[in-house]
Amino acid sequence: MGDRDFLEELFAPVGRVELKRMFGGLGAFSNGLMFAIVIADVIYLKSDDTTRADFAAEGCEPFTYPRKDGRAVSLSYWRMPERLIDEPDEFVRWSRAAIMVARNADTAKGDKAKRRPKAAPKV
Repeated sequence: MGDRDFLEELFAPVGRVELKRMFGGLGAFSNGLMFAIVIADVIYLKSDDTTRADFAAEGCEPFTYPRKDGRAVSLSYWRMPERLIDEPDEFVRWSRAAIMVARNADTAKGDKAKRRPKAAPKV
């Protein structure tokens, strides 16, 4: 699944998706927001409280990696159900949901920055 040509073809129906090297794999971006990562031939889609139950219901696991101290770190990306490779309409639906999650996270991040008090100017 990590083959770039295959991934470009797979994501084509989703809309304009840019693939960039990262984390030893590829990140999939829509309008500058990363909504999927591909690591070791596995596609992980961005998830939040609104979509996490869908992944769990499919028996999928979150993307994790080990820290230097040996503890596992979990990100907000969950393994995509493998059946979606053979179900293009469902793949598009799940991918667009991941894009929406990425947009919502970006908006929330911007809202937090706006609420943060500005530092007093240095005199």
